[in-house]
Amino acid sequence: MSKLNDFLAGRQILAEVNSPFNGVLTVVKELAWGTHIMAGGITQSGGIAQDIWKTVFRTLAQKNFKSVLIVGLGGGGIAKLVNKNWPAAKITGIEIDPVIVELGNTYLGLNKIQVKTLIGDGLSLSEELVAKNKKFDLICVDTYIGQTFPKKFESLKFLKIITRLLTKNGIVIFNRLYYKEKVNQALEFKKIIEKIYPHVEVVKPEANIMFTCYNLSSR
Repeated sequence: MSKLNDFLAGRQILAEVNSPFNGVLTVVKELAWGTHIMAGGITQSGGIAQDIWKTVFRTLAQKNFKSVLIVGLGGGGIAKLVNKNWPAAKITGIEIDPVIVELGNTYLGLNKIQVKTLIGDGLSLSEELVAKNKKFDLICVDTYIGQTFPKKFESLKFLKIITRLLTKNGIVIFNRLYYKEKVNQALEFKKIIEKIYPHVEVVKPEANIMFTCYNLSSR
């Protein structure tokens, strides 16, 4: 889209930076979606990505989460929603890309909420949390790099780590893209998690599918 078309559409590019993990990250401000961060042709934080999580959080409005882990913190869109819905919850965020976190601080207001941010690989840092006997009432997993969901986050190793991080009545939510070839990938993932969690609920906002997995009697 040309600069003229951007202007006419009410679209403004606020920043464009290179990341070693996400490639080119673009901060966009639009009339329809507000300010959000894009990579690989899709929104990574803020905008429609935040609305997707807002949809699934509505189904959990009656829950009282005291501790929340976000694997794939990004620019902080999920963290902001958690803070809004459960303001007393202590939030820990894991993110491999420090560049997107910095953009979140600058443009999305991530720095205005209390988040313990751990920079590094999601699998390795989750293992470290297990070693420290950390437990969370809610875990949100949103680990896309552009349109790619890294295979290690589908592995039984990672899923078992996440389960060990859950409190007895904890809940874990996985976000997956759900269009074209992504549909079969998401459904295959659903088969895996259904073998681990006694109850899995599905929410389908926009071009995504969200799997809400209940640990033991948390339903």
